[in-house]
Amino acid sequence: MSTSTPVGTAARPLRVAVVGSGPAGVYAADILTKSEAVKSGELTVSIDLFDRYPAPYGLIRYGVAPDHPRIKGIVNALHKVLDRGDIRFFGNVDYGTDLSIEDLRSHYDAVIFATGAIKDADLNIPGIELEGSYGGADFVSWYDGHPDVSREWPLEAKEVAVIGNGNVALDVARMLSKHADDLLVSEIPDNVYAGLKSSPVTDVHVFGRRGPAQVKFTPLELRELSHSKDVDIILYAEDFEFDAESDRQIQSSNQTKTMVGTLTNWIAEQPEDVSELTASRRLHLHFLHSPVEVYDDAEAPGRVAGIKFERTELDGTGNARGTGEFVDYPVQAVYRAIGYFGSALPEVEFDHSKGVVPNDGGRVLDASGTHVPGIYATGWIKRGPVGLIGHTKGDALETVTYLLEDRDNLPLAAAPAPEAVVELLASRGVEYTSWEGWLALDAHERGLGEKSTADAGADGVQRERIKVVPREDMVAISRGAAVEVS
Repeated sequence: MSTSTPVGTAARPLRVAVVGSGPAGVYAADILTKSEAVKSGELTVSIDLFDRYPAPYGLIRYGVAPDHPRIKGIVNALHKVLDRGDIRFFGNVDYGTDLSIEDLRSHYDAVIFATGAIKDADLNIPGIELEGSYGGADFVSWYDGHPDVSREWPLEAKEVAVIGNGNVALDVARMLSKHADDLLVSEIPDNVYAGLKSSPVTDVHVFGRRGPAQVKFTPLELRELSHSKDVDIILYAEDFEFDAESDRQIQSSNQTKTMVGTLTNWIAEQPEDVSELTASRRLHLHFLHSPVEVYDDAEAPGRVAGIKFERTELDGTGNARGTGEFVDYPVQAVYRAIGYFGSALPEVEFDHSKGVVPNDGGRVLDASGTHVPGIYATGWIKRGPVGLIGHTKGDALETVTYLLEDRDNLPLAAAPAPEAVVELLASRGVEYTSWEGWLALDAHERGLGEKSTADAGADGVQRERIKVVPREDMVAISRGAAVEVS
């Protein structure tokens, strides 16, 4: 498409929309602004970052346990990018509701989807639908103060099973077993503190299908378990099986070697009689267990009463096979934390089996496998929910590289003026939030922490921040209204 003003100049910058303001979206925007073409002056860009939530940071704010030690560093890095002022933030704007693909194509020359994955992957076993069976991602959303989930969570179980051997499973298990008072130093909302404070839990069991050398969590997450006060970690000798492939993994990966070393040290230091352990709560780590069925009983029909596993054994390839031996655990709640799964985007092709937008290196494909000009993807919606946050930078670099290669052939926006999208949102009554609005909300949340600390007195716990949870309050504060948050 021809244009009277060359695109990519100061008079007509290349207009790019990024949908999703988590690490994937922010990294993509940042990499684009720092690309050689932009730094050399060959290209100018104008980037708008959209998010369905009123606040930025995506999974870092709503998908990582609040006591995770690296959150602050990641948030600080994302903050620095958005605080520069060369990337506009539009929060509380829902793609598919407030803006369509046609709207985006009318106002931007290219669109990058970085919407991530927020749903739980399914676990198709009998009884998984019983009351007391939950998705780990849903629980994470609750304790992270997600604005679109209920403020209440049923924490009534004394014995809990967590299925999964990844970082989310460990986060869920740690949050369930940790004493609520020890979480006050984090940014948990008051309703989450109150819920966890009343929890009667005594035992949390974490189950993995394979052996200790095949776990998917990281050494940092594993070590965090041992930092919980008044919580004993219990392991079982019969779960420690290593085959030739396990030995190869241990020798070839320092991370695997570290985790196996930590686990074997823990079990070596554990008393033979675990009844000698004195903590009021126990966190059990089980390996070589494959879930078979969640069941109820006559006393509480329709509610979780226990879970059945088949014991497994390693098959020499790093995988596990069933042994035909079954074991039951009486529990009153089950959390599945076997991975996240992406959600379909309106008017964009979607692979429902993989939970991703079909793409070639970040170039979004249509149903026939042809690249849709001007449409791109990055992060988990591009490659699935695998890898750590650091992997997202390389992923974004690949997508941005292809976008820059395509820039001379993009379908140019008909209404590229920066104020045009602002007028469109205003005409539709969308109460969008801005970066300045986030700074106001950020200050408000920090002020709540300071007030809580002052109210607690000299013996109270210092609280750096308390999250504002209801969406309407977040929007009102971000847009300058005075709000009394309960």
